[in-house]
Amino acid sequence: MVFHTEGGTRLRVFENGVLRRIFGPKRDEVTGEWKKLHNEDLSDLYFSPNIIRGIKSRKISWAGHVARKGERRDTFRGFVWKPERKRPLGRLRRRWENDFKMDLLEVGWGHLDWIDLAQDRRRWRGLINAVMNFRIS
Repeated sequence: MVFHTEGGTRLRVFENGVLRRIFGPKRDEVTGEWKKLHNEDLSDLYFSPNIIRGIKSRKISWAGHVARKGERRDTFRGFVWKPERKRPLGRLRRRWENDFKMDLLEVGWGHLDWIDLAQDRRRWRGLINAVMNFRIS
């Protein structure tokens, strides 16, 4: 399984562009010419997790926090709210909860009831770690 979204690709391109600006060009030891850093060079220089994994893990962490707060809280009701009327023509049907559930499916945790799972902090941290260690192309 591999995370792959158009927005994810754009985020990775942006992140690599920023890192190239930070680290600057690299001088070839043999020819003495300056060259632009490739993605492999950037990953050797910068050991932070992939930006998409970081975003997804924070999103899942926040969702667990919201689920543990309880159903009477406005945050929880907003998270699981289903609009009663139709969306305007051309508007995506996905809500934040749908996007979150797709993230869970990508890492193989989508078959579980996420609200019950969030009540067990140890297992929820295991899910967050699974997202951070997941392979993203």
